[in-house]
Amino acid sequence: MTTQQRFLNKYRLELRENDHEPMHVHFVGGDINAKIDLATLKIVAGAIHASLKKEVLIGLQENQAHMIEEWKRCQQQ
Repeated sequence: MTTQQRFLNKYRLELRENDHEPMHVHFVGGDINAKIDLATLKIVAGAIHASLKKEVLIGLQENQAHMIEEWKRCQQQ
C-alpha cells in the first residue's frame, strides 16, 4: 500500500499492491473508507463527506494520468 496524497493530515489516498480491477484508489481516514474509480473519478464504494469530496476529486482529476500509471506499477509488484 502506498499513500499518494494526504488531506487535512487525517485522510489519505492509497494505492494497494495486487489490487483488483477496475483501477481505483482508496480514500481512507477517520470514519471514511471509500473507493474511487480512476477512469471515471466516481465514488464506487463508501462515501466522502461533502466538505472533502470536491477537493479530493479535483486533486484526482489533476493527477489522474499519474495515478493510473502508479496503479499499474503497483499491480506488477
